Amino acid sequence: MPVSRMQSTPLPGIGVQYDLTTREHQHLSVIAHRDGTRTLNTYRREDPDACAHSLRLTEGESAALVDALTPSHHSPNVLHTSGLGLVAERVELSGSSFWNGRALGETRMRTDTGVSIVAVLRRTGAVPSPAPDFRLAGGDTLILIGTREGVDAAAAILGRE
Repeated sequence: MPVSRMQSTPLPGIGVQYDLTTREHQHLSVIAHRDGTRTLNTYRREDPDACAHSLRLTEGESAALVDALTPSHHSPNVLHTSGLGLVAERVELSGSSFWNGRALGETRMRTDTGVSIVAVLRRTGAVPSPAPDFRLAGGDTLILIGTREGVDAAAAILGRE
């Protein structure tokens, strides 16, 4: 299963479109309009460019949906975007990940993408600044820092089955 992740696209004069492809290969998008409204779209599996459903939400309806989807104890994948062009993002390894049981250094993450893995979150606790010999496990959540392009490339590498 590939790693699910959010991508954003600026829509000049409109707002920002956020796209997500789920583990089941379902394409979803949310358009965050400048006026505070949101449009939630789902796309056909057989034609990912064909919109199957579109739902326009008011600002209040959007806030209620966010509360339902993101309880206070949960954080979104994108942790922060700085004015320096860097992002911090969470990427979860699937249980069937190619990297399950392999050393972090084998990913060649910093060399190949310029991205640093600054922490690994496990049910047993957080591992800050993991060393290259740190063994990854399915279910780990890796905290990545790098450019948007680097983090996208890193997520693709980490999504390897």
